[in-house]
Amino acid sequence: MEKEKDTATRHVWERLDEEERRTALAFCDGYREFLSTAKTERETVDFLTERARKNGFAPLHDFGGLKPGDRVFLSARGKIMAMAVMGREPLEQGLNIVGAHVDAPRLDLKPRPLYEEAGLALFKTHYYGGVKKYQWVAIPLALHGVVVKGDGQVVSLVIGEIEGDPVFTIADLLPHLAKDQMEKKMSEAITGEALNIIVGGFPVAEREVKERVKKAVIEHLAQNYGVREEDFVSAELEAVPAWPARDIGFDRSMIGGYGQDDRSSVYTALQAILQQDVPRRTAVALFADKEEIGSAGNTGMQSVFLVNFVAELAGRCLPQYSDLALRRILSSTRAISADVTAGLNPSYPDVMDKYNAPLLGHGVVISKYTGARGKSGASDAHAEFVAFVRGLFDREGVVWQTGELGKVDQGGGGTIAYLMAQHGMDVLDVGVPLLGMHSPFEVASKMDIYMAYKGFRAFYRSV
Repeated sequence: MEKEKDTATRHVWERLDEEERRTALAFCDGYREFLSTAKTERETVDFLTERARKNGFAPLHDFGGLKPGDRVFLSARGKIMAMAVMGREPLEQGLNIVGAHVDAPRLDLKPRPLYEEAGLALFKTHYYGGVKKYQWVAIPLALHGVVVKGDGQVVSLVIGEIEGDPVFTIADLLPHLAKDQMEKKMSEAITGEALNIIVGGFPVAEREVKERVKKAVIEHLAQNYGVREEDFVSAELEAVPAWPARDIGFDRSMIGGYGQDDRSSVYTALQAILQQDVPRRTAVALFADKEEIGSAGNTGMQSVFLVNFVAELAGRCLPQYSDLALRRILSSTRAISADVTAGLNPSYPDVMDKYNAPLLGHGVVISKYTGARGKSGASDAHAEFVAFVRGLFDREGVVWQTGELGKVDQGGGGTIAYLMAQHGMDVLDVGVPLLGMHSPFEVASKMDIYMAYKGFRAFYRSV
């Protein structure tokens, strides 16, 4: 027992030989580059699509029928995507699905964002997802997204990411005048309506113009991007941290960057399915949108996208398609809800149950349930399925740990697991522990990232 206990608490680094250590670090080089470039859901799906095509995946609608080994993908509205490698077993035996989400907390521009005040031009924003608002002031911000003009033309924008680009920011109140602000609760010190981004300071020459700095910004947008002020109504522009992901620590053991919730799962699930040849059961990688705001909309997990995707597969594989056959496929499916969890932060240990707190660098985390307080919002995986996954990971050399997201009454959080479980499939939450989750600079261990990849790769090919 003492030996087993010691093994369970050893760092992943200690459990790998030199060759696999090098493999893990090289894997994370690619992950760091991905984090630095795919900062929105659209950019993430574009990245996935490009990688899918390079690795032999083709659009599902190109296929009249499907056979084992075929590699297909389907996307919708540039924000949700599924990839599948067809297996040798009939679809009625079920699929192996790893599902992650492509969205992350951020600041969205309002439909009428541009205004002028105190000689400055600013954008008004509406924060997206669960953020600590004070973390988004006094940092450099970049603008990413699309503007769809009245004639349907789409203008893609990325401003603030390359050397020489301007960046944007939200100015905080100086401490000399912040007496009242600093006496407020942290949740109230910075309000949502105060998250206004500075975008310009030079006025136009015409002195008769009422809002001269705003007019200058409007002219700049028109001259450089062909965008008019009224086009913001049909735009999706997101303000995100204007910095790349970076190695952390003298030993470079960790990665810090924006959007690791949940793009750590996206990248590892992608790399894992790219490695599949002809699995026994059809392997599916699912990348959904809107998880941070309840998985709503037609690109979130509450939509019919997954059901429609499986129906399209079934229609190309079954001798006779039926709704009953589709239901049987879904209820026979096994799934991993691939999402991050909170690692034990040594500066704030009191919010965690130390006996059930994940540690950075100790492997991918298996969470039987998530949810808040009395497991609200959780799917709570069955013990038999938990045993199946832990046994699989042990056989495949995947270092794993278990954990909960904080003390019972401290708070909590949900994933897409309960929405997948609604179809009758077995689902378990598996993901990387993070420090600073939902902050503009989240921290993950490279060893945990690599173990998530190994775990998803093993799950895809499980029988």
